[in-house]
Amino acid sequence: MTLRAAGPADVEAIMALERASFPTDAWSDAMMREEIASPHGWYIVDEEAGRLVGYAGLRAVRGAQDADVQTITIAESARGRGRGRTLLRALLAEAADRRVHDVFLEVRADNPVAQALYVSEGFLEIGRRPRYYQPDDVDAVVMKLDLRGWAARDAASADDAGVCT
Repeated sequence: MTLRAAGPADVEAIMALERASFPTDAWSDAMMREEIASPHGWYIVDEEAGRLVGYAGLRAVRGAQDADVQTITIAESARGRGRGRTLLRALLAEAADRRVHDVFLEVRADNPVAQALYVSEGFLEIGRRPRYYQPDDVDAVVMKLDLRGWAARDAASADDAGVCT
């Protein structure tokens, strides 16, 4: 697993994975290019043997106290090995570096695996957006994480494991 910052040269591979993962509501190439180039965005890719197997994005305006997880996507062949958690934690660490207090996200109501990941990291459901994902008419579960509490919990876990932070 190799994580690195995403750049314009990654858009083609990111979009191939985006379309495979979200066939009915994939972002456009232009939207992805804009997100990767935005000073408010922070996108990373996960590579294995030189092949892109995941990507994730955070929108965190410098100086703001909140941020949004925009996307986390793992290739079907690479799922179930902790890559999603690794990408999520990298986004949360970046948000903490930007002194964010709260992180928000929307997740499809029909994606219990992603919901369980977010809950396991401390996200709480704060609402629903009916029929948010179109054209599938799937609700969005809106979730929020108190990032300062997450960082303190993460540091305590490292201390319990005997890891220096």
